[in-house]
Amino acid sequence: MSSAILITGGTLIDGNGGPLVSNSGVLLDDGKIVAIGDQAIEQASLDAAVIDATGKTVMPGLIDSHLHCTFDDVQSNDQLFFHRDSTLVALTTAQNLQKVLRAGVTSFVDPDTLHGVGPGIRNALEAGVIEGPRMKTGVQAMLTSVGGTAGPLIPDSGTVGYAQVVKSVDDVILWTRRHVKQGADWIKIHATGSTPTSKGEVLVWSQDELNAACDTAHALGVRAMAHCRTSESVRAAAEAGVDLILHASFMDEVALAAVVKSGSTLCPTFTFLANLADFGPSVGASPGMEDVFRNEISATAKMMREAYDSGVTLICGSESGFALTPYGHWHGREMEIFVNELGLTPIEAITTATKNGAWAMGMEDELGTVEVGKLADVLVVDGDPTQDITILNDKSKLSEIISRGKRVDLTQPWPQHGRIPNWQISSWASESLTWERAYGSPS
Repeated sequence: MSSAILITGGTLIDGNGGPLVSNSGVLLDDGKIVAIGDQAIEQASLDAAVIDATGKTVMPGLIDSHLHCTFDDVQSNDQLFFHRDSTLVALTTAQNLQKVLRAGVTSFVDPDTLHGVGPGIRNALEAGVIEGPRMKTGVQAMLTSVGGTAGPLIPDSGTVGYAQVVKSVDDVILWTRRHVKQGADWIKIHATGSTPTSKGEVLVWSQDELNAACDTAHALGVRAMAHCRTSESVRAAAEAGVDLILHASFMDEVALAAVVKSGSTLCPTFTFLANLADFGPSVGASPGMEDVFRNEISATAKMMREAYDSGVTLICGSESGFALTPYGHWHGREMEIFVNELGLTPIEAITTATKNGAWAMGMEDELGTVEVGKLADVLVVDGDPTQDITILNDKSKLSEIISRGKRVDLTQPWPQHGRIPNWQISSWASESLTWERAYGSPS
């Protein structure tokens, strides 16, 4: 039986940022793109499966460069670090990756994974044991004993959840080497964290520690990324040689100059913040934070645009894996934010989630564009995302998803699972039951 797929009649977005091409044929066979244009039709065998894309858009599969596939839409740090059994983590991840794929994401990067299962999940995907996108991964995030966003929940040493605590430069070198040995594609540094007396996150790594992580990783042929939510941390990470900076919140001119000089890539990951700002109250998120997150988006977007104009590469990430960014629902929203907040054109935004994302995968010569010789990860979209970028976040507009040269079955029921004991911990009440709340204030 032939593995060839011929797509005809569609408008092509090739992912390189160039103009659209109308009525272009695309021929896929043996997991690769083998011909484009008239040659695709001429070379197609009689038994090739034909997809009529007339009135639709053909484009590369999306690459989500910041996704936490092992978290299972977690609701709190307490759940994340203390209520995630390693066996169930692997099993739920296998199910959730089907959701990610059915949202048009054919490749993704996971910075850090619960219990360090990332390399095993990646290998299972590549071997066809489970279905899902292509994956590149870290093992666990390296945190100093100050902690990350979970602050005092993080122990002073050892591991918990996705965290590996490092206590010295020697420790940084040791665990970077061990993560490489365990199969890491990326080393993840949690450069900023919360402390009891700080407002917002602060830099919790020394420059020597950052240098040690990057130097050790690079010597072993592995790249480093860092979670940075202050300008100081962005500057320090860039000066250390961090290849990919996540968030880069509140970056100033000094930090941007360091990023430009170092050649670091930026993944702002606005989607979590935007979802909390726009929809948080509807899902019971803590009230009063909407303006805080809108201000962070606005302040950071201004500098991201300046970075983009300075030649810094931007990539697209959703931070899916949390209750505010559940799998399969928000992988296209970052592009919408890039258009609305940074002023990118839809084509420029799409490039951040295709060609630029291939860099994060370490597969620039294989992924991210619809070109002869590239791997056959292709979408057929019902509509024109250059006119309405939001359709890339609407699963109903994905007529075809082709992953690894095979059509994804979009007719199956949406993957979901029931309640897992001790997985999602519910509180007894959202507020304290005071006497006044029970009976009203005394007269």
